[in-house]
Amino acid sequence: MPKLKTRKAAAKRFRVTGSGKKIVRRKAFKNHLLNHKSTERKRRRLSNPSLVSEQDEPNVRLMLPYI
Repeated sequence: MPKLKTRKAAAKRFRVTGSGKKIVRRKAFKNHLLNHKSTERKRRRLSNPSLVSEQDEPNVRLMLPYI
C-alpha cells in the first residue's frame, strides 16, 4: 500500500485538538481591509480560533491523512 500524501495547503490551515477528535481553524476576514471593521469585531470575534463544522470535517480529514 503506498503512502498517502498530505495536502500541504490544508496542513498549514488546520490543526487537531489534544483529544484528536476536533479540528481547529482560523477565522476569515482578518487579513486586510480592516479600517472599516470595528475593533470589537476584529479583536473579540475574529481573533479566536474556531472549530471546523461537522459537515466539513470528513473532507478536511481526507486532506490530512496522518493527523
